[in-house]
Amino acid sequence: MERSTYVLLSSLLLFLLYWLWQPMTDIVWHVENSFGAMILWVLFTAGWLIVLLSTSMINHFDLFGLRQVYLNYRDQDYEHLDFKTVGLYKLVRHPIMLGFIIAFWATPVMTVGHLVFAIATTAYIFIALQFEERDLVNLFGETYKNYQKKVSMVIPLKWNGHD
Repeated sequence: MERSTYVLLSSLLLFLLYWLWQPMTDIVWHVENSFGAMILWVLFTAGWLIVLLSTSMINHFDLFGLRQVYLNYRDQDYEHLDFKTVGLYKLVRHPIMLGFIIAFWATPVMTVGHLVFAIATTAYIFIALQFEERDLVNLFGETYKNYQKKVSMVIPLKWNGHD
């Protein structure tokens, strides 16, 4: 129930943030060059595609805590899924977060409000990943520690286990 409760509360808080958000429309940057703007829109789209593809590479129901709730409802014990690295998870340990970061920062028009949001969510991601990494080491032990040695956390800087 912990994961599903976290997902539900996080979603509700994000909805509240969107609902109460006050626009800060001063422009930080505005890329007027059409090629530059197109590159940023492509990156923005790629970020969201990375999020979608990454969630498709793992179990959606487990990720969002729905499998845990379903098993609890059926009075069945929850068993963690096996650790595996597929697709984008061979390039970075947290491709979903990489996709979010790309999508939040890649924009031809960055307003103060968008910048505050991008900074806050990026900081939240990197703080949350410290807890996630700790939990994954506790769950998968040496298997995950070896994965950490071979694959970068968010930015793909390591290939084949070498920097």
